[in-house]
Amino acid sequence: MVSKNEFYDTLKSLAEVLGVSGYEDEVRGLVIDMLKPYADEVRVDALGNVIAVKKGSRGGGRVMLAGHMDEIGLMVSNIEKNGFLRVQPVGGWNTVVLPGQRVQILTSKGDKVLGVIGHIPPHILKPDEAKQVPEMKNLFIDVGARNREEVEEMGVEIGSVVVIERTVERLGRGDVVSGKAFDDRVGVAVMIHAFREVEGNEADLYAVATVQEEVGLKGARTSAYRISPDVAIALDVTVAADVPDVKESEQISKLGKGPAIKLMDGRSGSGLLTNPHVKRLLLEVAKEEDIPYQLEVLSGGTTDATIIALNKEGVPAGVISIPTRYIHSPVEVLDLGDCVNATRLTKGFVEKATLDWLEEIKGGKVK
Repeated sequence: MVSKNEFYDTLKSLAEVLGVSGYEDEVRGLVIDMLKPYADEVRVDALGNVIAVKKGSRGGGRVMLAGHMDEIGLMVSNIEKNGFLRVQPVGGWNTVVLPGQRVQILTSKGDKVLGVIGHIPPHILKPDEAKQVPEMKNLFIDVGARNREEVEEMGVEIGSVVVIERTVERLGRGDVVSGKAFDDRVGVAVMIHAFREVEGNEADLYAVATVQEEVGLKGARTSAYRISPDVAIALDVTVAADVPDVKESEQISKLGKGPAIKLMDGRSGSGLLTNPHVKRLLLEVAKEEDIPYQLEVLSGGTTDATIIALNKEGVPAGVISIPTRYIHSPVEVLDLGDCVNATRLTKGFVEKATLDWLEEIKGGKVK
């Protein structure tokens, strides 16, 4: 079983690279290298999803794991005459976290240009204006250029993508770590390690590092259509609101208490309602393997599982979630113990998803 230190190394490698939705090339290369030695087949589809296959001992069934490798970012929408850049969001940002951040801009040459996100100095704002959350239209990026021509000489152009520059670091005693893009490089890391460690799986296992989840679950839609899985598990983060001033009843999940087994997400269940068969098997594995777990009901947000569940005639689906604080910020925080246990739970689920069980849950004619 993967150790916390080994998992940390994998997560650090995946999270520190650039992979904005639609521009996942850099992280995709790493994922391919990590999966290839353990796969019978690896392919990249037209949208950019990485699909790795580990053949089952009996074959005939298809179990799909999905972790999205894209991250939220920004896109240059205008270069002003004085050399400042205006941007639009790619994915969902809370703009309160953006001013003062250092960023990397991917150029047309494949280089990365450093910049900082600026805002009107609070010293010249009216008191009530200074207290307001900044709007994206009022933010800009300073790359140290004196004019538009200097920016263009750097290779930055309209359409260049931007990510926060951040390393992954250990906090406290070392089990808690912080960095960018844990949503969802941690799910990809869990998928990779579970894929490596699965043994004796009867059904064929498909590990899919999906693209463009943050902008509409797009990679999951196309890859599920290609694979036609019999069952699917998405691996993603969930809200850990175990912080000051949040009532315990509203904390969703907590760090260090194990991975969360999702029961429902989206507003009023508009996302995923976990398939009961999938839920029961996940709970069975957790109890048999003595894996700590939490049950998750999330009122907003969803994962790749939502769109996979609606593939063709329908797919029984669930989610194994890694509790994470400060999601969609440059300083996401999680616990390595939860990651290791999520890997154990994923591995156990795949190994117990026998062909007989897959046949049992698929439904069929009743008359």
